[in-house]
Amino acid sequence: MDQHQTSCTVLENGLTVLIREMHHAPVATFWIYYRVGSRNEASGITGISHWTEHMMFKGTPTFPSGELDRALARLGGQWNAYTSFDFTAYYQTMSASDIGLSLVIEADRMQNSLFDPAEVEAERTVIISERQGLENHPTFLLSEEVRAAAFRVHPYHHTVIGNMADLETITREDLYRHYRSYYCPGNAVVVVAGDLNGERMLAQVEERFGRLERGPTIRPVNSHEPEQRGERRVNVEGDGDTAYLLMSYRAPNVSDPDYFPLVVLGSALLGDSDGVAGGSTTNKSSRLYKALVETELAAGVDGGLSPSIDPALYSISATVRAPERGRNRSPIERLDLVESAIDAEIARLLESHPVTETELACAIKRAKASFAFGSDSVTDQGSWLGLSQVVAGSHTWFGGYLDNLQGVTLDDVARVAARYLDRRRRTVGRYIPGR
Repeated sequence: MDQHQTSCTVLENGLTVLIREMHHAPVATFWIYYRVGSRNEASGITGISHWTEHMMFKGTPTFPSGELDRALARLGGQWNAYTSFDFTAYYQTMSASDIGLSLVIEADRMQNSLFDPAEVEAERTVIISERQGLENHPTFLLSEEVRAAAFRVHPYHHTVIGNMADLETITREDLYRHYRSYYCPGNAVVVVAGDLNGERMLAQVEERFGRLERGPTIRPVNSHEPEQRGERRVNVEGDGDTAYLLMSYRAPNVSDPDYFPLVVLGSALLGDSDGVAGGSTTNKSSRLYKALVETELAAGVDGGLSPSIDPALYSISATVRAPERGRNRSPIERLDLVESAIDAEIARLLESHPVTETELACAIKRAKASFAFGSDSVTDQGSWLGLSQVVAGSHTWFGGYLDNLQGVTLDDVARVAARYLDRRRRTVGRYIPGR
């Protein structure tokens, strides 16, 4: 296999295996993605995918709780996991000569995680505390309410952490059933990237995972959000001194031809606009930064969209600037000013001042830089490959990312602006402090 080429193999038991050779440093990363996230949850078990992720670190008969932490620390490796709306992912990054340990770990965890009842109850306390911590952040409270209002049918309407009522009542049997339903080769993608021999690594993966049973048939998510027929609005009242505004518009999924033009439009409007790029480019040349921050209406503005399996949301978020001394505008008056400024800038974009060639070139350059900054390490490469396979249906989505950005035209940007920046198909949320 040539360096920086990715091989894709599907084993007889349904496990998808992606291998990418990268010989610039003697390190390697191992990722395993399971096609299960909060979109696979129903009322009564919201948050169960995230909780299951936590339980995967609580031990197996072969590796009791805490043993793997010590083993990886001795090797100088790192490991972690996260749960999203569309998937749950686990990874280890370490010396390439030691990466075989990851195969042992994940093949074992896929089949033999214990879900000890005492550990389940201990983790219930941890996750409830995590939820309570999030509730101290106005932006979480606002985002949760906006999402719940925007999605009335599709399970994207609830957060990954889950609802408190469900976290208090989910049982050990619920968790173990979820684990047995989704943690199997037929529902997983393995990614190995780094300083390795692709053919030998594939043989090792087949040896460790190939003997495992495919697992049950996964019930597809067929909930389609109906057309939104008018603007929706929510207010959240709470502690603090800062007001926040969140506008969430209907957005395409990652496989839609409009996805990349909307990323570029977001770059022109907001700066960084892809929720997984992970870059750190500035947004000071973007239209909404100039309209809101330079005019001192807002202390900050950001947003964008993330790649998703199903149509989701394109969001614009503003932190409203506190009033200057001697100006006693109420939070609602300040929110009105910020919302009016955003609406005016969008109207200007749609009606009189569309994105120019210069803006398009800058927006594409900024989006490409953000992508490059967020995909330069071995760990990042493994993450992107797995995400692409699960969310977009092919690892080649990652490989074509920059070309797809470069191919966006002014007509594309104008088309998606008119289609998606429609106030009839948006949900507006306000966090009003001090109420």
